[in-house]
Amino acid sequence: MNKIDKPEAFDTDALRKKISDIRATEPGEKRADEPARELNPLARRIASQFRTDTYSPNMIIGLIRLLEFSALFAIGYAIHMLYVAPRLDELLGYCALIAGVSVLTVVFLQLCDGYQVPTLRSPARVVPRLIGCWTLAFATMTMVLFLLKTGGTFSRFSFGIWYVLGAVFLIAERAFIAFSIRRWARNGIMERRAVIVGGGQPAKDLIRSLEQQTDNDIRICGIFDDRDERRSPGIIAGYPKLGTVAELVDFARLTRIDILIIALPLSAEQRILELLKKLWILPADIRLAAHANNLRFRPRSYSHVGQVPMLDIFDKPIADWDSVAKRIFDVFFSLVALAVLWPVLIGAAIAVKLSSPGPIIFKQKRHGFNNETIDVYKFRSMYTNMSDPTARNAVTKGDPRVTRIGRFLRKSSIDELPQLFNVLKGELSLVGPRPHAVLAQTAERTYSDVVEGYFARHRVKPGVTGWAQINGWRGEVDHDDKIKFRTAFDLYYIENWSLWLDLKILFLTPIRLFNTENAY
Repeated sequence: MNKIDKPEAFDTDALRKKISDIRATEPGEKRADEPARELNPLARRIASQFRTDTYSPNMIIGLIRLLEFSALFAIGYAIHMLYVAPRLDELLGYCALIAGVSVLTVVFLQLCDGYQVPTLRSPARVVPRLIGCWTLAFATMTMVLFLLKTGGTFSRFSFGIWYVLGAVFLIAERAFIAFSIRRWARNGIMERRAVIVGGGQPAKDLIRSLEQQTDNDIRICGIFDDRDERRSPGIIAGYPKLGTVAELVDFARLTRIDILIIALPLSAEQRILELLKKLWILPADIRLAAHANNLRFRPRSYSHVGQVPMLDIFDKPIADWDSVAKRIFDVFFSLVALAVLWPVLIGAAIAVKLSSPGPIIFKQKRHGFNNETIDVYKFRSMYTNMSDPTARNAVTKGDPRVTRIGRFLRKSSIDELPQLFNVLKGELSLVGPRPHAVLAQTAERTYSDVVEGYFARHRVKPGVTGWAQINGWRGEVDHDDKIKFRTAFDLYYIENWSLWLDLKILFLTPIRLFNTENAY
């Protein structure tokens, strides 16, 4: 490998900026005359084995923390209520003390790596750590009570019983967790599915390093490389090469891949950049294996699989607990919207039925998460015999296909309200990039031919409303700049997502709907 004199020659932040600059200036990544790709039978068969979602280690560990806090609090509360039966004015103090001990136990276990996957797999080795953290939490609260001179108001006997029962619970619970994790790992329920990008000796060395990590949660699904058999054999360290990098994009859309690991030396920056131009549109973590390089980078740029260092290039957006929070947000506000707007939905349904023959609800094929095709619901706004389910011909001002009531529904966006049921089904989010029809186009070109990285907007679920919409980018797409600006706003939303941003967009949507300039 060629030696790089300065670590700054390869900087992850600079690399992300280069990708951002490329996507904003270059033409679309897929030309209209480019031949369709077809995955080989082996790749398609392997993809079919990994279509279901898994539970990430971060999610499992978060649930374990919540379980241990809740169980320790419940045990302590039950003991004190049965033995002490404190008065109502004393109950708050007992609850605060019990919660404090429970929280401190979880915090101390976190600080001593009690929630690492290798630790969770080995209950026998972790028993001293469990008892130590549980004891330290009690000792800390005892010191606090001593300093506050309030220890005499609490029952020592009940706390002693709680200490014993809590210790028994932690030991038994960790034994059960260890058994469950081993079973989940065998059944593929708790794992991170990885694809190696790049072949040859670097890929072989990486796979051998990963296999030496007995406690890692990585399952290698295959290898993708553009090079021929002379430089990249068909079988590397026992894993098959499933196709080219271009085919990897299609493979990742058929399955649930969690992490893409690029097995190339850091000196091959130009080749890495070319790979990232194709791969950054996928909803997966992208890592660059750094195990064979002797360079030092900023610690925040690193993550590890076992002891194997990885450079973090891109992270999957809205993952793990963020996705749980967003789903709760979606369900809660969708139910609130339905409870408030049900008269509007009923009125609109009656109006559509009376306005012209045909169904009330219009279903259209649109792109969903990870380019999956979903049926999006809308109130029908066109005459049935003139409707265009493909949306190849966009609605224009004064379009004769639109009914009189349909024109009002479209201008007010009431026609979009049935998409709340798409949200409850989990196909859409309340806030996100708007789902476009599968065959939508501007002039004679599809959106992906106009905008570089267009499909990167599908790394998250599409939304009923979005950042682009409240900033005026809604309605007809009659020239290239409109879809370019929409995509730029969508990518900004994805890269800067937060629940506060979702809340802001949600509450600004009714206000911005008064601007009907581009809604026909």
